[in-house]
Amino acid sequence: MSAAANVSVPAIDIPAIANGDASARALALVRDGVITGEGPTTRGRVHFSRSLDADDAAWCERVLLAAALVDQPVSRAEAEALFEISDAAAERSDDGRFDDLMARAIVHHAAAASGLPVPPRSVALSPDTPIESWAPTQAVGVNVEVLEWIASQMRGKRRASPIFATLAATLIGAATLPLVQSLPGLIDLGM
Repeated sequence: MSAAANVSVPAIDIPAIANGDASARALALVRDGVITGEGPTTRGRVHFSRSLDADDAAWCERVLLAAALVDQPVSRAEAEALFEISDAAAERSDDGRFDDLMARAIVHHAAAASGLPVPPRSVALSPDTPIESWAPTQAVGVNVEVLEWIASQMRGKRRASPIFATLAATLIGAATLPLVQSLPGLIDLGM
């Protein structure tokens, strides 16, 4: 028996997730499974390293919709974990479910962090709920620090992401999209 076989892999206990930090730790396990193709989120199925499939997207959804989190907005730690999962996945076979979930979660976090009202996670993260029905549609009230954070998450990413265009258009409205697209460049100049 190899030494690796003796290593205990932590399980994801969905009912025990009580806050955004615990959720982010569970999402880190999903990220690790995407990177290595091993771990609690890949048990019992064939999973290739650096690939994200429908089961991975479903794990993320289950973690984000843990019962104790329903009334809490998506946290910054959870949003960052989703960006890390996206970055880890070189291959996708989830029919866009993860990208949709991530966009909804980032917008949910950004709107809540800006002090704007957001629906419960079960509504906001559901693919059956049009994101336009609850997300901000104009720049009024959106926190600039949140926009800068999103831009910093997108800076230097190896894969061009349709998520950013969706986030920008949904979060602050299509009319201000050119401003948001220039944020990474503006932030780079200031550093």
